[in-house]
Amino acid sequence: MKKTLLSWSSGKDSGWALHALREDPEINLCGLFTVVNESYDRVSMHATRMDLLLDQAAAAGLPLEVITIPHPCSSEECDAIMRKFCDSAAADGIENMAFGDLFLRDIRNYRETQLQKTGIRPIFPLWNIPTDILAAEMLAAGVEAYISCVDPQQLPASFAGRRWSREFLNEMPKNVDPCGENGEFHTVVVGGPMLNRRIAVRIGETIEREGFVFTDIIPLRP
Repeated sequence: MKKTLLSWSSGKDSGWALHALREDPEINLCGLFTVVNESYDRVSMHATRMDLLLDQAAAAGLPLEVITIPHPCSSEECDAIMRKFCDSAAADGIENMAFGDLFLRDIRNYRETQLQKTGIRPIFPLWNIPTDILAAEMLAAGVEAYISCVDPQQLPASFAGRRWSREFLNEMPKNVDPCGENGEFHTVVVGGPMLNRRIAVRIGETIEREGFVFTDIIPLRP
């Protein structure tokens, strides 16, 4: 079994990648890693709160490595931070790094280039699955996720904060990918077969920042 880390965006696609990896007998899933914006203390783009991120890792039953990056952060700075993390993972015996990318070739090429000299093999368990089929599979399996970020140039801001559901998919514009792979929206996953419990949340305020619309997905505490 290959020692594997999963890039955890905190969204539905990385959640489903986690589910797929656990179904693979050749994979020894050792943990998750997530990039967090140092200024906001949230997951980049998904804007997931740190406390919710930790709840996800606990519900997944896996250790989480948080990689902080400054804001703003140049491509060179980001590359250097990630290179250091990958070198450290390789030294710890990690053989694979898994990503929940679906079809964007430029992103896949970037990840492959990053890992090229580390000895770690990048794997993409969801690659090229048609996204309408993938969305239907996830929803049928009980994946629960909420829209935490919307690109208002591609999807109306009113979709922010909504549950990602069949109703959501039926109402969104036809040119929007059902999984948001083109950056139309980002999600936070709170339930599904990859987690050992559902994470209770409430929908917080919606704000516009740097050209995107963000809705705060807030974990409920007893």
